[in-house]
Amino acid sequence: MTNKLFVGNLAWTTKSDDLQNFFSQAGNVTSATVIIDKATQRSKGFGFVEFTTPEEAENAKTMLEGKDLNGRPAHISDARPQEDRPPRQY
Repeated sequence: MTNKLFVGNLAWTTKSDDLQNFFSQAGNVTSATVIIDKATQRSKGFGFVEFTTPEEAENAKTMLEGKDLNGRPAHISDARPQEDRPPRQY
């Protein structure tokens, strides 16, 4: 069990505060971040939410999966560590 969740299928207009407010109904949110593309400064359509306890994160998955967040159904899963990737060649 983890206390950090991956949230996908976000509307391009969704901000980190929107994630914070949406997930706070399921427990104590310690951080909520929408991932932004460095080049375009636009949302990449996903983010991460961290709770105080793994139980709160599980509750959020059960309670909020598929619920409307800014006009789109939220897709929620446990966050996984980023895999190592080879450097990009330009």
